[in-house]
Amino acid sequence: MPTFLDSLPEVFVSSTEISSQVSQAVADGKLKKLASRLYTKNMQDDPEVIVRRHWYDLLIEYYPDALIADRTALENSPAKDGSVFIISSKKRNTELPGLTFNPRKGHGPLESDLPFINDLWISSEPRALLENIKPSRARKGSVSRTLSREEMEEKLDKLFRVKGKEHVNLIRDKAREIAKELDMKEEFQKLDDLIGTLQGTRNTELKSDVAKARKGDEPYDPYRAELFLKLFEDLKATAPSSRSAKKLSQQERINLSFFEAYFSNFIEGTEFEVSEAADIVFRSAMPTERPEDAHDVLGTYRVVSNYHEMKRVPQDYDDFIKILRNRHAEILAERKDKNPGQFKTKINVAGSTHFVHPDLVKGTLRKGYEIYRALETSFHKAVYMMFLVSEVHPFADGNGRVARIMMNAELVSVDDQKIIIPIVYRNNYLAALKTLTNDQHSTPLIRTLDFGQKFTQSIDWSDYGQVR
Repeated sequence: MPTFLDSLPEVFVSSTEISSQVSQAVADGKLKKLASRLYTKNMQDDPEVIVRRHWYDLLIEYYPDALIADRTALENSPAKDGSVFIISSKKRNTELPGLTFNPRKGHGPLESDLPFINDLWISSEPRALLENIKPSRARKGSVSRTLSREEMEEKLDKLFRVKGKEHVNLIRDKAREIAKELDMKEEFQKLDDLIGTLQGTRNTELKSDVAKARKGDEPYDPYRAELFLKLFEDLKATAPSSRSAKKLSQQERINLSFFEAYFSNFIEGTEFEVSEAADIVFRSAMPTERPEDAHDVLGTYRVVSNYHEMKRVPQDYDDFIKILRNRHAEILAERKDKNPGQFKTKINVAGSTHFVHPDLVKGTLRKGYEIYRALETSFHKAVYMMFLVSEVHPFADGNGRVARIMMNAELVSVDDQKIIIPIVYRNNYLAALKTLTNDQHSTPLIRTLDFGQKFTQSIDWSDYGQVR
């Protein structure tokens, strides 16, 4: 039979009906008081963790008429200092461990606002943007009620990136009607001007780098820019490897380049037996059932075996784009449906990863290239360049192959050893890429590519049969 404690949630607000039982449970060490009328039966976790885990349950207890508003309506969670901003008839703040409810006067839920958990309401996106365009001051050590101008610009840029121009225009249209209901015409004018400026039709002063880039017709993905900077910092803190390949003979280069092309295609799912691939590359024997796959292998080989081409590294951003496009065009020359040498027009997805939006490809590559320029050693440049191209995924297909070509070109340019990822190490390589993308951990990728270079260095490439 359930006991009194069994019927209670993890954290709860006491009432008159159960106050005596709660007091006894506290005295018995079975409940812990966290704040006025607030108790928990979780005796292990920190109070701040418990409270933040149930912030929406507690909000309805303290403010039954709450409309989640201002910054909280856009961020959908408490601010970094624990602030939750609401509209309510109650005036006083409520401070709990790790959490502060901050009510203000204002219009209750509109027809356009949205129902939330536990019969709460949350401001619609157009209303929240209107409310957040209004400046507010932060008290010492706390977060401001509304977003700063820079944060607003970044929020709108993200809406453009993720949901597109049509969605933002629809928000603006809805905000215009809501502004009439709330008498916020001045705030709407500011929002309208800011959206127009980001679209290039107005000329309001911008403060954030990401908004300035969008106005300049070269918007970029700020999350990817952060990733590139993180990899750059981690590479600079890593002792560089230098494995010379200065004395490779012509035959060694041929054999090495063949297996480089073979493995690079195998990673992407273009699988042939080694003998089949050798027939394609060395005897131009194209299998009738898979001619496009065969041309992918041959195109990759033609690029990586041309050491004059592979010694080319970009001298500036425009040169970087030119080299990248030319190499891609050579690899996928026979796949006209993939637009060889042309940047993608549709977003590409691999599993749960959505790569950079087509509209942001050039700007994100530029941001990445700006960081690349400050790297000094070939191995660091190789790792960075490979990840830059792979992470942006600028083409409809062939991104992994061209990324590894750009990587090895950095090494060939100074006569260092190339990096090959053998089949048995494929999953390690892909997992390392995913770890950096999703978790911002670069060590696995750096170590994986270091191993790939050691592997390549360990082989005598002079005799094809022995190499195989």
